[in-house]
Amino acid sequence: QVQLVESGGGLVQPGGSLRLSCAASGIILSIYSMGWYRQAPGKQRELVATITSDDYPNYANSVKGRFAISRDNAKNTVYLQMNSLEPEDTATYYCHVLSVGYWGKGTLVTVSS
Repeated sequence: QVQLVESGGGLVQPGGSLRLSCAASGIILSIYSMGWYRQAPGKQRELVATITSDDYPNYANSVKGRFAISRDNAKNTVYLQMNSLEPEDTATYYCHVLSVGYWGKGTLVTVSS
């Protein structure tokens, strides 16, 4: 059974940083492209960042230069380093295995003073 478990969310002040983790079991993440998505209250889920199986990243314009996606294949984990956080980044963040459709249950990030 495939499980994706996100962690690392929480409350942070504007300008702060968080690192999200997505740990997987039942699937080898290294062979897949992975994505981080987010969904704010009342809004549609949107793509934040992706990383290919050969570690090529891509970012939404809204987070480019502030967020960094990475992976540790030995730990079967994907990360999202989030810097210079803004209130607009408040959302539940989900990891996703592209092409096979698995999703985690999400971790909530709240950016507020």
